Amino acid sequence: MIKIGTALFEACEELEREKGITKDVIIASLCDAMVTAYKKHLKQKEIPNAEAILDEQSGEIGVFRTKLVVEKVEDPDLEISLEDAKEIDDEVELEDEVKIEVTPENFGRIAAQSAKQVITQRIREAERKLVLDEFMEKKGTLTTGIIQRVENRNVIVNIGKTDAIMPQKEQIPGEYYKPGTRIRVFVLNVKETARLPQVIVSHAHSEIVRELFELEVPEIEDGIVEIKSISREAGYRTKIAVSSNDPDVDSVGACIGPRGSRIQTIIGELKNEKIDIVRYSDNPVEYIVNALSPARIVSVDILADDEYSKEAFVIVPDDQLSLAIGRDGQNVRLAHKLTGWKIDIKSQSQAAKMEYAPQVQHDEENQEDEPVDDEIDAIAEEIQEEQEYALDEEDKAEIEGAEPEQQEESLNE
Repeated sequence: MIKIGTALFEACEELEREKGITKDVIIASLCDAMVTAYKKHLKQKEIPNAEAILDEQSGEIGVFRTKLVVEKVEDPDLEISLEDAKEIDDEVELEDEVKIEVTPENFGRIAAQSAKQVITQRIREAERKLVLDEFMEKKGTLTTGIIQRVENRNVIVNIGKTDAIMPQKEQIPGEYYKPGTRIRVFVLNVKETARLPQVIVSHAHSEIVRELFELEVPEIEDGIVEIKSISREAGYRTKIAVSSNDPDVDSVGACIGPRGSRIQTIIGELKNEKIDIVRYSDNPVEYIVNALSPARIVSVDILADDEYSKEAFVIVPDDQLSLAIGRDGQNVRLAHKLTGWKIDIKSQSQAAKMEYAPQVQHDEENQEDEPVDDEIDAIAEEIQEEQEYALDEEDKAEIEGAEPEQQEESLNE
C-alpha cells in the first residue's frame, strides 16, 4: 500500500467547492490511474482482474488482483490455491474470491506521474459534463450574463461556468454591446465539443419579450391574462396578442398598466422598441383586423381556412394602404407571423378593378369609404382607442408621404 496522506482529501473538498466536482470522481480517477500505471509497469494492455482500492481512514492506496480459490492452480494470474488463500483469510473456502495486493515496490513515483495525467483528464471531463448538463436544462430558457468581448462580430457572454456565443444574426441591429454590461439572453442551443460545451444565445428572441411581460404584468404571471402569440423584429417593432380568462379584466389594459407604466418599463428594457398590444380573438376576421392595427380596415374576406392554407384578402381605404403594409412591409409581415394567416392587402381603388369591384363600388357610392361590415367598423374604432404605442409622428409622416403604388403587393412569408 502507498501512503498518500490527507492532502488528497483536502484537494477533493476544494475542487467540490470551486467546480462542483465530487470527491468520488477524484477518488475513482486516482484508482483508475493506479491500475493504468500497474499495466504499464507489467507492460500489459489488459489485466481484467486488477483494481485499485483506497482506504480513506488510513489514507493508503494499493493495487489488488482478484483470484479464484481452487485446489490446483492452472493460471497463477487468475487462481490461487486454498493453502495460500488461507494465509490471507482463514475463513476462505474453495470457489471463493480473494483480493491479493500486488502493488509493486517503489511504485509511488510511477503511480504519481500516471495519476496526474489521468486525474487532470477526468477533472476536465467531469467539468465539461457538469456544464453540459446544466445548460442542457437551461436550453430554451432565459438567463443573465455579462458581456466579455466582441470577436468577429460575435458577442461573447459569460453566463456562469462557461462563455456563450451570440452570433450576429441573434443580435439587435444597431445595438452596442459594451464589455462588462449585464445582459438578458435566451439560450438557443447547446453543442457538445471536445472541450467545454458551446452555448449559443440570442438577444433578439421573442421569448425575451414574453419574460418581460410576465415580470411586469402580475395578471400574466397569475394566469388571468394569457399571451397567445408574439411576433418580433428585434430593435424595430413587436406585436403581442393577449387574451383574458376573466371577463372583468381587460387584457390590453392590464399590459399597458396605469398611465402606461408597465408598457413603458418594457419599452425601456427593449431600448425603445415599438410594441403593439393586440387583443386575441378566436374569430379570424376580428383577429386579423386587430393584428393589422393601427390601420383602418374596410373588409376581410377569408379565402382559405384549412390545415394546408390560411389566406385572407383585406381591403383598406386608399389613404390607409401604406399604413397597413407598414415600412418595408413590416406591419403586414408581423401580422402574418402573429396570426399565422397569409394576408393580401389591397386598397379600395385596387380592389375595384378586381373581382371584388361591385361590392367595393357599391360601398363607395352608399357609405363614402365607411367599412361595409359594422362588426369590423366597431373593431377598428376600438383598436384606435387602445393603440397608444403604434407609430411616432416621424413614422406617420414618412408613411403618409409614401405612394400607395410603391407598396402595391403585401409582403408575406
